[in-house]
Amino acid sequence: MNEHTFAEDLARHFHFSLGRDKVQESHIYLYNALAITIRDRLVAQWRKTRESRGSQRRVAYISLEFLMGRALNNAVLNLDLNETVRDALQGYCCALEDVEQSEHDAGLGNGGLGRLAACFLDSCASLALSVIGYGIRYEYGMFNQQIKNGNQIEHPDNWLRHGNPWEIAAPEKTVRVKFFGRVDVINKRNGEQYRQWNNTQDVLAVPYDMPIPGYQNGIVNTLRLWKSEATDEFNLEEFNAGSYTESVARKNLAEQITMVLYPNDSSENGKELRLRQQYFLSSASLQDTINGYLETHGNSFDKFVELNAFQLNDTHPSIAVAELMRLLMDDYHMSWDAAWNITTQTMAYTNHTLLPEALERWPVRLFEKLLPRILEIIYEINARFLRQVAVAWPGDCQKQQDLSIIEEGHGPQIRMAHLAIVGSFSVNGVAALHTELLKAGLFNNFYQLWPEKFNNKTNGVTPRRWLSHCNTSLSEIITSKIGKSWVADFADIAQIKKFAEDKAFQQQWQTSKKANKQVLADLVERTTGVKFDINMMFDVQVKRIHEYKRQLLNILHVISLYDRIRKGDTANITPRCVLIGGKAAPGYVMAKQIIKLINNVADTINLDPKAAPFLKVAFIPNYNVSAMEVICPATDLSEQISTAGKEASGTGNMKFMMNGALTIGTLDGANIEIRDAVGAKNFFLFGAQAHEISTIRENYQPNDIIANSKTLTAVMHLLESGHFNLFEPGIFDSIIKTIRDPQDMWLTAHDFDSYLKAQREVDNIYQDQTLWTKISILNTAASGVFSSDNTISQYRDEIWKI
Repeated sequence: MNEHTFAEDLARHFHFSLGRDKVQESHIYLYNALAITIRDRLVAQWRKTRESRGSQRRVAYISLEFLMGRALNNAVLNLDLNETVRDALQGYCCALEDVEQSEHDAGLGNGGLGRLAACFLDSCASLALSVIGYGIRYEYGMFNQQIKNGNQIEHPDNWLRHGNPWEIAAPEKTVRVKFFGRVDVINKRNGEQYRQWNNTQDVLAVPYDMPIPGYQNGIVNTLRLWKSEATDEFNLEEFNAGSYTESVARKNLAEQITMVLYPNDSSENGKELRLRQQYFLSSASLQDTINGYLETHGNSFDKFVELNAFQLNDTHPSIAVAELMRLLMDDYHMSWDAAWNITTQTMAYTNHTLLPEALERWPVRLFEKLLPRILEIIYEINARFLRQVAVAWPGDCQKQQDLSIIEEGHGPQIRMAHLAIVGSFSVNGVAALHTELLKAGLFNNFYQLWPEKFNNKTNGVTPRRWLSHCNTSLSEIITSKIGKSWVADFADIAQIKKFAEDKAFQQQWQTSKKANKQVLADLVERTTGVKFDINMMFDVQVKRIHEYKRQLLNILHVISLYDRIRKGDTANITPRCVLIGGKAAPGYVMAKQIIKLINNVADTINLDPKAAPFLKVAFIPNYNVSAMEVICPATDLSEQISTAGKEASGTGNMKFMMNGALTIGTLDGANIEIRDAVGAKNFFLFGAQAHEISTIRENYQPNDIIANSKTLTAVMHLLESGHFNLFEPGIFDSIIKTIRDPQDMWLTAHDFDSYLKAQREVDNIYQDQTLWTKISILNTAASGVFSSDNTISQYRDEIWKI
């Protein structure tokens, strides 16, 4: 790790491994040389970590998403190489910040789910836990988003175009994954029968390993990403006979599996490809785990439960329940009861959604075609499970229908969340409210049957990336007061509470915030052309664009501010810069229309000289992890405004809180616990609560609400008059209709006036900078419980028992 050796290795890799003579303007080769140099140091610790694990119990964390972001800055921090790297780069007249810009975000996830998985891996390594992450090595990650004429345009995210210097292929660990084919019944001589999955079209799963370093503890864990490859390059006989297309078709079909993150499943082909991804990940990961176990324990599965656990990150990998049964019975000739005993003692399921439509359901006919043996096993699991239901509720046919893994009807479907619950020993939600709503609503019948399975593990984020790395100026201020222990043990952050009213400390806090706001203002101007004034409040909402997250409610408030400014009602307005960002799923029409509305409103406001002193609005394109690292340190007001009972947890709310942002939000997801931690008077609360929603919907009349709200009436008038779409008539009609619709699931009109009132309280408190800064410090001080280290410690003690 010493500076001299590091600089020598960097030069060797730059000049010889990569064959470069001088630094190019893009720094891509210098970045690659630096990454390989650091990886060399990680590999030594990686090997020692594997050797030290011995016969410890190992957890396989299986997730279809890992939103890792950039690896360079994380490795530099966790290996304590900051000064060493900077000194080495001086020889190339480069700063670390310049070089790290050459790294593409590993965007192997859509949003919070994948980013949570990345935070969890960081915490597992930092806590020295034997946990391996399993995911897919998508060639194209989350799409790159461009805004053109206010509309989202998607471009491929070829994050591997310059290679990935952090990964190490492990082709000797390649496994086969089966698809299609038929199931044959084989009769043994003793009269017994067994099933054999024959005539399959196999795909190779080739592992690529990424090192996950713990924070300055010498531990390096593994993220194993699977790439799909054909079993043969192509059929040479077909190729020589001139059938060029057919000869490579199977190769292309195999490689499609890991080509793109989450294909659009609105078509039949998209559905099939997504199911293939889920089975491919689950099968490869389970086979790898079993192979690793058998290498050290021979053919005996006696200690498998003792030494292995699987955490299913959301419903996507729930097919692992049936696949583990298949592997144990078909490949290792285990009886049903013995295989089920192992499966139900090793599988644990995390649910991340309260939206029924977001739970995986697959047509039975798709399974019949693609995974016939897995379908047989699911039917058998269901039959045996329904016997248990019949014992618990004799003669209750409705309970049988509600709990069945197979949803009967014109097109029978497999409820994958039901499969995960039936096959797991633990089912957890990700925030206190979320878990209670799962038990009381979505999975109430299962909770009545197995209350002991259900538990809560409130999400968390890693303070290493989301404070120590991304907000160095604030981190240095905190460290100067309480020492550096808080980076490894984030509970220590509470010590800064005693400085909340210290004038000198407040001044330092404000200076740091202003510097961070300038960095963000530069990014906003560079990407959108909009100039933000750092003396104005920075009001931010960045997350996936979805109706339940209510970016629409945010932009309606922006329109109300604009209306006030145009009417000269500016006496108590606090000047603010509103930043919104996020990607809409390619097939989500309403989300895309909301993006268009935000951009049109922004254009109108930013071109109006009357608005300039009071209001600026921007939509930041291509929101990703690296952008968030700039955004959250600069944010004054964090918008967490989902309809109550819809957001499972949220993790952006935690990142903002760690960096001293104040939250305006509903009592939804982890907002409840954030408010409890920081105190009700330090949180801007509004909106209906989850337990009130069903009653409100029974007689919801948004048109009456609009008529009785002077402000909302004015906002709707501007929308309906076409003020924001003068040359695009009718393009926002569907949004207007949604707001006025008595069936509006998101209760936008209902919560508007309450939101407006909370925003005026925000204005009042922001005008008292001493008070605002005090509350900002208190938010950071109270954020200790939202460290992913804390969450993973609970998984460790209460679920994994490692």
